[in-house]
Amino acid sequence: MILPVYTYNHPVLKQRTIEIPDLSDELNALIDDMFATMYNANGIGLAANQVGKGLSLTVIDISDVEEDDDAEGPLVLINPVIEAFSDNEEEFEEGCLSLPDFRDVVIRPSEIQVRFLDRHMKEQRMEVGGLLSRVMQHEIDHLNGIYFYERLSPIRRTLAQGKLKRIARGDIEPEYEIFRL
Repeated sequence: MILPVYTYNHPVLKQRTIEIPDLSDELNALIDDMFATMYNANGIGLAANQVGKGLSLTVIDISDVEEDDDAEGPLVLINPVIEAFSDNEEEFEEGCLSLPDFRDVVIRPSEIQVRFLDRHMKEQRMEVGGLLSRVMQHEIDHLNGIYFYERLSPIRRTLAQGKLKRIARGDIEPEYEIFRL
């Protein structure tokens, strides 16, 4: 089922999510719905709070945009924690389904080590770089109540205020279903 994506200024997007203690039929259904919602919106990552669920869960699939044949297919990250960041940083333009039509260049560590539970509640550790590292950091930020624009320089955040106000007012209508206050 396609779920509405919650947009900028909804309180659920600024709250820290809660850990998921165990697997359930409801959790599996939510994971399937999140993938369907993400694909419907042409996204490559989606956090549970973006669909109104305050759970520490994100889904990611960069296989359609990553040119590397070794690109990870669909990933489910339950209770993810970034354990280490590289010293090297990269600039890259990011967007967000909760901030439709808003993109800006964000500086993030180029590589991370992340620990999480997979869809079967088995602990995983991955060291990733490139686009996957960036998407994981972006989605884990969501789980901690952080928007990507909060990673911008103070001047870029100030310049973004007009775009954010247009999103909050509902002036932006993406081609996917959204939920706003």
